[in-house]
Amino acid sequence: MNQAIALSSAGLSGLTVVSFESRLAAPMADLISRQGGTPVSAPALREIPCTGHAEAIEFTKALLDGRIDMVVWLTGVGARALLAAVEDVVSRTEFLAALSRIPSIALGPKPQAVLRELGIPITLAVPEPNTWREVLTVIDSAAIPLLGRRVAVQEYGRSNPELIAGLEARGADVVRVPVYQWALPEDCGPLRQAIKAIVDRQVDLVLFTTAVQADHLLQVAAAAGLEEPLRAGLHDSVVASIGPTCSKALREHGLTVDLEPEHSKMGHLVQTAARHAQVLRRIKRARTVEAVASRRQEAGSTDVLRESAFMKACRLEPAPYTPIWIMRQAGRYLQEYREIRGKLSFLELCHRPDLAAEVTVTAAERLGVDAAIIFGDILLVVEPMGVGLEFTKGDGPVIHHPVRCGADLKRLRPVDIQGSLSFLFEAVRLARAALPPNIPLIGFAGAPFTLASYLIEGRGSRQYQQIKTLMYRDPAAWHALMERLSDIVSDYLNGQIAAGVQVVQLFDSWVGCLSPDDYREFVLPHTKRAIAKLAPGVPVIHFGTDTTSLLPLIREAGGNVIGLDWRVDLGEAWAGLGYNVGVQGNLDPVALFAEPDKIRRLANRILDRAAKRPGHIFNLGHGILPQTPVDHLRVLIDHVREATVR
Repeated sequence: MNQAIALSSAGLSGLTVVSFESRLAAPMADLISRQGGTPVSAPALREIPCTGHAEAIEFTKALLDGRIDMVVWLTGVGARALLAAVEDVVSRTEFLAALSRIPSIALGPKPQAVLRELGIPITLAVPEPNTWREVLTVIDSAAIPLLGRRVAVQEYGRSNPELIAGLEARGADVVRVPVYQWALPEDCGPLRQAIKAIVDRQVDLVLFTTAVQADHLLQVAAAAGLEEPLRAGLHDSVVASIGPTCSKALREHGLTVDLEPEHSKMGHLVQTAARHAQVLRRIKRARTVEAVASRRQEAGSTDVLRESAFMKACRLEPAPYTPIWIMRQAGRYLQEYREIRGKLSFLELCHRPDLAAEVTVTAAERLGVDAAIIFGDILLVVEPMGVGLEFTKGDGPVIHHPVRCGADLKRLRPVDIQGSLSFLFEAVRLARAALPPNIPLIGFAGAPFTLASYLIEGRGSRQYQQIKTLMYRDPAAWHALMERLSDIVSDYLNGQIAAGVQVVQLFDSWVGCLSPDDYREFVLPHTKRAIAKLAPGVPVIHFGTDTTSLLPLIREAGGNVIGLDWRVDLGEAWAGLGYNVGVQGNLDPVALFAEPDKIRRLANRILDRAAKRPGHIFNLGHGILPQTPVDHLRVLIDHVREATVR
């Protein structure tokens, strides 16, 4: 537990952090230092006034003549620069008065602050994340007519073609007003030194605060013949971007963005990096074959994984305390997960091995649990079948082309497990290399029945009508589908085992809808076959929900540990299963919303029923709920450890 607390609060300690910020280089370095990092300032640009300010002066004349209908202010420093550029040709009072007579759209807090200081009324304040999209959205929402209007756009450094195109598409006549340009620094020495440090893998974290920084960084590297080595070095470093516009530019350059804060501000950028960079750095460095092999050899030499409390419980051996982990522990209730998930769709996150590994490892270390479970979803194996898998907001997973009859089986594509799911196996390798050597990694898959249920129903169900209709009307088609899924599940889990997981869990989340007779006929042979084909010596946790009447049959299907939901008395269930199998569970997930003392008492009931027998793994009776208070979860984890020390 103490190790996990230290890791979660390490900030940027021990990390070398490059910032390309110029005007605010000193404040950025201070923010990095406060988080314990070693800042390296490598200014990547300088601001130079536009020669002659012809556009600014022409804009001023048009403004005073009443030929400008609206101004879009994009930066605070640009607003000040515009005022300074025209003071020789117009009085300050006259200029500000003319601006006050027309609408002003301010992008973000900095131009808003300058306009307030100058006394210019703000018609619309653009919300975060302060991109051109939000500018157009607020104009549309306010129903400001643009047809035939002349709209001036105060530009910064370079033009924003998307914004200009959007305004013109709405009928505006756009007047560009550049007041300064971006150029390379007068002294590129620090930038060259930073490039060399990145190339030599001496940099852990790189912070970008404007899109042009990437342009100049690659330009200087190319001039030195180091562009490709720089790209490789950035691939092995953690790359953080201040916001969507900057991230878009980085991706257009072919660079991967690992982190982006919720708010596009320097402080939030550094804070977000401080929460994620330690684990991401380990994952980035673990990408090399040598690092992974070294980490595995180190772990194997001490055999700490085998002797961990979790692995002992899986083998029904006495453990120093009752181990605990939480289903869905890398989920929405954690801020670290929300920060990453907020920038990617669920499937995009699953397909990013580095980020999937990061949320896996961060959750385990943040909570101090006894096992990590790889981040993913049980339906990833059906995506390559061509069934149109989509994760929709509010409705969860949806299958757009469900299987409803025997003929539909013919259109299911064969699944190349290694080719189609290589991203998941890579995430396993990275997570295993980045985890502490005493924390086992759990792989998982949906059981054949639950996968078939999603394929047939197409989405969540309460009546399971489509599933049972196919079972009863066309048992041959049902068994053919289940045989195919059984092979896929075993191959998928064996792939995870080969990649580095120590335990696998089979989720049969929907099987509780069946009677014992139906389970025996339609499910048991296929689940048993899938488990029997798994690599020998790797413990299997077999979990289902609402399965009180099915537990003996689930035990017959296989598994070293049987997962129990909260609807069953753990003591009675274990006695019925027999003590030659372990059990996992089984606190009601909603119990974590109770007060801490109540959580402890509810946990004690379960611990009393387990009676400290070897083979009990504490867990919830289902996945943790998104609104769960993290501190309540820590109360549970700490209490289980303290109450069960042998």
